[in-house]
Amino acid sequence: MNLLVTIRIALRALAKNKMRAALTVLGIVIGIAAVTTMVSIGQSAGQLFQGLVQSLGTNVMWVTQGSRSVDGVRTQGVPTLTAEDAQAISEECPAVLATSPLVWTGGQVIVGNVNWNPNEMLGVGSQYLTVRNWELSRGDFFSEQEIRSAAKSCVIGHTLVAKLFQTANPIGEEIRVKNIPFRVVGVLAAKGSNMVGQDQDNVLLMPHTTVRRRLQGSSFNTVGAVMVSARRPDLMDQAAFEIGQLLYERHRIPPGDPADFEIHSSQEASDFLNTLTGSMTLLLAAIAAISLLVGGIGIMNIMLVSVTERTREIGIRMAVGARGRDILRQFLVESVILSLLGGIVGVALGIGASVGVTKLINAILSGEDWPVVISLTAAGVALLFAAAVGVFFGYYPARRASRLDPIEALRYE
Repeated sequence: MNLLVTIRIALRALAKNKMRAALTVLGIVIGIAAVTTMVSIGQSAGQLFQGLVQSLGTNVMWVTQGSRSVDGVRTQGVPTLTAEDAQAISEECPAVLATSPLVWTGGQVIVGNVNWNPNEMLGVGSQYLTVRNWELSRGDFFSEQEIRSAAKSCVIGHTLVAKLFQTANPIGEEIRVKNIPFRVVGVLAAKGSNMVGQDQDNVLLMPHTTVRRRLQGSSFNTVGAVMVSARRPDLMDQAAFEIGQLLYERHRIPPGDPADFEIHSSQEASDFLNTLTGSMTLLLAAIAAISLLVGGIGIMNIMLVSVTERTREIGIRMAVGARGRDILRQFLVESVILSLLGGIVGVALGIGASVGVTKLINAILSGEDWPVVISLTAAGVALLFAAAVGVFFGYYPARRASRLDPIEALRYE
């Protein structure tokens, strides 16, 4: 009996009990759908997180002040980074593309009788846009000359344009920060919200010298951090090494003493997020796969019942020449067909659920843009696993059917 005939007989046998067959594969359907959905959502989250890391800039690293231990408690050390450190890193580290000092501040921005609180008010350097891989939609960025002279110039994001100027062109207009007038010289290209819903366009950039001298009233040249962009992703480790060597020398740190700075990279954040999303995806898929085992047990149970119900049929087939391996193959094919049907329906439901859940997340979390990711790899693996479940859990009933004694089977009532 060839395979095509066996499949036809198996389909005819399953068609006699459609409701029972449907209920039998329900566990497989739920398991496959859950696995496909969970893996797809996990990959969607992974892409979103990677997009967030990329939005921070191109091959970005942060040099921050080092921490120190006081009575066993880790605290921030005394600020030691300077704007000159940032310039030296840019000029003396071959693997570095650009750098920018960072100085944080806060407060209201006022235009006429309208005021607004930006999410970020930063003092930065002239290479900040290169580091952040950010462009201007209009106007210009402040120059090195404006930074040296602590010019009262600023660049604003699209949200500030909408809140403070509505439809008017802001270039050349004056805004006030802590009662100090600033001239708008440029507008940043729109970036939208990040993965936690924070508006990246609600930002005000100023020369770091202006923030430090005019807004903070400080005569020191220290900065909060230095943002660095490596020339290529594969040069990030080399850039970190060069920065470390340079700062050890510039800060005159004796050999063996702890550094007064720390270097962090976007690759570290990317690796951490990859590990986190990968672990969560595997965990959720493993939990969902339990229902596949439940479905497989259901298939074994129904196939054992089917063997009992069709004992006389098996006896007749053996009496007219069917061999044990033909009976074994017939019941195995029935089991695999049940599993594959459940797998196909489960994959379809899983794809639909992935799209639905992603759209629901975007609808609930306004401003979010979770990408729709359909994991075809997960779907293919799930189908193969479904077939394996059919073979594994169908083998014992099929083997039991193939070993029935024809005479005893014919006598079975």
